[in-house]
Amino acid sequence: MSEHPGGQTGAVPVCPRHPDTVSYVRCQRCGRPTCPACQRPAPVGIQCVDCVAQANAALPVRRTVLGGRDRGGRPVITMTLVGLCIAAYLVLALVPQLRGDLVFAPVVGDVQPYRFLTAAFLHSGFLHLAINMYALWVVGSVLEPALGRWRYLSLYLLSALGGSVGVLLLASPANDSWYTPVVGASGAVFGLFAAIALTMRRLGRDSTQILGLIAINAVIGFVVPNIAWQAHLGGLVVGGVLAAIYLYTPRRKLWISVVGTVGILAALVLLAFVAYGRV
Repeated sequence: MSEHPGGQTGAVPVCPRHPDTVSYVRCQRCGRPTCPACQRPAPVGIQCVDCVAQANAALPVRRTVLGGRDRGGRPVITMTLVGLCIAAYLVLALVPQLRGDLVFAPVVGDVQPYRFLTAAFLHSGFLHLAINMYALWVVGSVLEPALGRWRYLSLYLLSALGGSVGVLLLASPANDSWYTPVVGASGAVFGLFAAIALTMRRLGRDSTQILGLIAINAVIGFVVPNIAWQAHLGGLVVGGVLAAIYLYTPRRKLWISVVGTVGILAALVLLAFVAYGRV
């Protein structure tokens, strides 16, 4: 004789999760029948998926040296951001008229504030996209596991927002800069540049190469035409300040990182209001 999930005896054992599936294999931990779909290999025998989940939940949260949650595996957030930028490029290649509704320009930012962020996922051409995505992948693959997902995503998005705010603050209605559309993830990428430089310094590693990379990209922004160096500067400043908060926050006081993130966001919104208020 064998038992059903509720403890009642019956003709054949069935999986608690799949009552229509007969299973003569039992979990080594709880003793319940477990079907092939719910079986998980254990050091000794087989465990059911519920016991494995309970065991994982009981494990202490592992943290990196910088306080981020150590999840292991692939840099999911970086991959998602790259995927979104590529998807946006393909969509605009098919429907180019959408670009005018998503790019950022100071003249429309006050009435359509979503453009402050959407512009960071658009690019002017394949080379522009390729350069930014390569930089995002190289730097993001290091920063994401070090900082943890939510802090890394906050750093990227606020640096992108800081890039647009930088364009706004350094533009004037008296010249073309007020009406010139701006696109690209460069502001966010420069924020990551600042963060990786500070991270390497925080960990006592040589940051000469990354500082040289920042300097080269900064010079390109001033020398090559049609590049919004203002966005680079805005992203660099925001990324540097936010990264400093993250990197020097004690591991047991991560609430300071939350307060710092909200504070930077509030400061950017306030700067935008002030900029439009003086026009």
